[in-house]
Amino acid sequence: MQRTRGRAPTGGRAGALSQELIVDAAVVLLDERGERGLTFRLLAKHLNTGPGALYWHVTNKDVLVTLAADQVLGHALAAAPGSAEDAGSGLRALAIAVFDALDRHPWAAPHVNAPPTLENGLRLLDRIGTLVARTGLPAERHFAVSTAISYYITGVSAQIIVPCATLDAATSRDAFLSQTAARWEELDPADYPFLTSTAKDLRDHADRDQFITGLDMLLEGLKTTVAPRPPA
Repeated sequence: MQRTRGRAPTGGRAGALSQELIVDAAVVLLDERGERGLTFRLLAKHLNTGPGALYWHVTNKDVLVTLAADQVLGHALAAAPGSAEDAGSGLRALAIAVFDALDRHPWAAPHVNAPPTLENGLRLLDRIGTLVARTGLPAERHFAVSTAISYYITGVSAQIIVPCATLDAATSRDAFLSQTAARWEELDPADYPFLTSTAKDLRDHADRDQFITGLDMLLEGLKTTVAPRPPA
């Protein structure tokens, strides 16, 4: 990782630090306390140093959380299979690995930038694009399709994961979904025919299955697009 600009450290402690070490510690604290609970003072205590030394490597908390989220993406890339029988299988495995990583670190989901600018975000999009290029899709469509898949993976993951991550300690995910489903059931079926008929599905659904359902539809559409057409 490149060092961000910051104030020069005071004393000799900063020499024992690195941006990578600070980000590693931040991920641990973010997992334990969430984004609101992370402070430079707490992080400095965790690393047995002073807050001023941290600012030499990371300019502010927003930058730190973004770097930590990018590290989570790096772990997802490492966990995803490096090869697959076909491009569609590779894209599916990669997408699920990213979703699972963000689900384990829900604070990270809204901080994965699109379009990407940091190392692992760039690597993710590049791997997606490389796989898309293997499908036989015309080259002029590679960018649009690759970014659309990238935005689905990161954006839908955030949409699914973040609401559950922001619940207070008194409200579990199941309780939140149950309350929301009850609200849907109270709606007028004449005005909301779909919501009233599927409230039970909201209450009982699995987030990961929901993500994979949309992903498979997207990849099936890609497969159909590039499939050779029979002669007229």
